Amino acid sequence: VPFNMFSDKWSPATGEQTTTCADDSGVCPTADKLSSIQRVEVWAEGADGAVHLELLSVIAATADAAPKAATGADITLVSFSGADGAVSDFTELNDPVMGGQSTGTWDIKDTYGVFDGEVKDVPSLSAPGFIKAAADGSFNDASAAIDGSLVLTVRSTTPEYTGFRVSFAAGTTSAAYACSGGGSLPFSRGCFKAQFDVPAGDEFTTVSVPFNMFSDKWSPATGEQTTTCADDSGVCPTADKLSSIQRVEVWAEGALGDVHLEISDIRAVSAAAAPVVPSVELIPDDYKTCSGAVQDGLRFNMSSRTQAYGLAVPVSDGESLAEAVCCDSRVKPYAEPQYTYVAPDISLYEHLDESGVTTFYDSVCGLPLFMAPMNRTLDEFKADTDEHGWPSFRPEEVVEENIVTDEETGYVTSACGTHLGSFLPDAEGDRWCIDLSCVSGNPITVN
Repeated sequence: VPFNMFSDKWSPATGEQTTTCADDSGVCPTADKLSSIQRVEVWAEGADGAVHLELLSVIAATADAAPKAATGADITLVSFSGADGAVSDFTELNDPVMGGQSTGTWDIKDTYGVFDGEVKDVPSLSAPGFIKAAADGSFNDASAAIDGSLVLTVRSTTPEYTGFRVSFAAGTTSAAYACSGGGSLPFSRGCFKAQFDVPAGDEFTTVSVPFNMFSDKWSPATGEQTTTCADDSGVCPTADKLSSIQRVEVWAEGALGDVHLEISDIRAVSAAAAPVVPSVELIPDDYKTCSGAVQDGLRFNMSSRTQAYGLAVPVSDGESLAEAVCCDSRVKPYAEPQYTYVAPDISLYEHLDESGVTTFYDSVCGLPLFMAPMNRTLDEFKADTDEHGWPSFRPEEVVEENIVTDEETGYVTSACGTHLGSFLPDAEGDRWCIDLSCVSGNPITVN
């Protein structure tokens, strides 16, 4: 029973929850509560009948340690290959602002949709416009996936583009109106939006955006969230909203550039149904890139990721996430799962120095690599990180003597050879987007 299915508000007459954790995070269990459990009860209530239950044990298991259910919710919302109940009729829309020059097209090829165009500045605003493709319809009920993610199967010839976003509307009087206002206009709540990135590559790949990264309060000028789900549960999607989706949109906004995105499908996938990548043979020596073993006891609880789930390529039996992402060259073009840093058992932000600077160390050799925030606020560091989905650092935060940046390939490694992530400049300048797995080490003192 996932802890996010418990609530401390329920009817003493029936046992039914009166407020669910999905609807109000204030009724959910917390790590602090789990640290000091006083009583455990097993009930039979709210239904007539004989009861016989034999109880062997009751355990609390982390997500990594818990056995995966054989089945879970995997609901297709958008498909171009005739999936039952899926919607496929999209319309491309350009920036309606006076003088907007961004243009795009939408087309269907074989079993996928093609979103193509260019985002340009609106001359009167000197700011990027947008293009989007939108589909209205009666979508499949996705409520069973509330603990999981919206999963897009996509590929792109413009993976460097940083303005991809996806939104869905539910419970609105007008989905089109809600998805033009982002909660900033009267009665425009209910269109939930989040940013995503597409890995480079010729093959279709899955991009997962956790539902707790969506918000229905965002700027219609930039697409950036004005209130995040982490800050206010009132802007988060709920199971009720996912049960009645009215509209799905794919955006390119807030960043200038050419856009080409091919979409095979869009699905709502529960945590239990998330795919596990199969293993292959042990890593050949030719693929081992690190100077030594990954440290035990990585900070931010990253050592709990003892299996490398969620990667775009298969890895070897026994590889942890850090070993695969930081030390296996087969994974080098890819990254740890997006938004790993906000997983409940990781919660990077809870470990940062709220009043000072946090140093991030190499997960293998312990070299200091990044120090953040520097020359900006902690909130600005968080916003930059949330916009991309991986910890994101600016030039002032780089320990230059310990970082090797290949601007041609975009690969970033440490001076001791650990792969760290990608160099992805944006409109604000140079930016290092880094896998938390690789910068969670402990400092090593050399005498």
